[in-house]
Amino acid sequence: MTKTPEHTSKTDRASAPARMTRRGFGILGGAALVGGAVFASRWYNISAQAGVDGTLSTPDAHVAALSGDVLLIDIRRPDEWQRTGVGEGAVPLDMRRDDFTDALLARTDGRTDTAVALICARGVRSRGLTRRLTGAGFTNIIDVPEGMLGSGAGPGWLKRGLPVVAWAPA
Repeated sequence: MTKTPEHTSKTDRASAPARMTRRGFGILGGAALVGGAVFASRWYNISAQAGVDGTLSTPDAHVAALSGDVLLIDIRRPDEWQRTGVGEGAVPLDMRRDDFTDALLARTDGRTDTAVALICARGVRSRGLTRRLTGAGFTNIIDVPEGMLGSGAGPGWLKRGLPVVAWAPA
């Protein structure tokens, strides 16, 4: 006797391979879309704004760094500095260094109230490091949310045509 659906036992169904239904595909696709959008918004820093409390636009950061009003720190990696150069007036200081906070304190002569502006590629790392340094006792940390490559806050240092300095390992 051939088994028809009404004659299929529960054990046969339990051992059958699972099959995705249209509803399952829809839910999975929707979850992937939402997850991708959240990832992209964070990676491109879409919701960032420059020029609001605790932030500077890239042109303002450039002017402030050249005038000595802020210490502009480029917190990206050496391979990123090599690719794009370092913004004129900025000090390259890799945020992944174990002694990052000590190296920053050396640049500020041990003062935690010095105005320090942080720039990265798209403002994501600088935003996180701003919170971390504020938690470590720094009182005047400023984010440059546009970054070197641009974000939701603006086109970024490079697209604005701001000057860069070639970087070479010391």
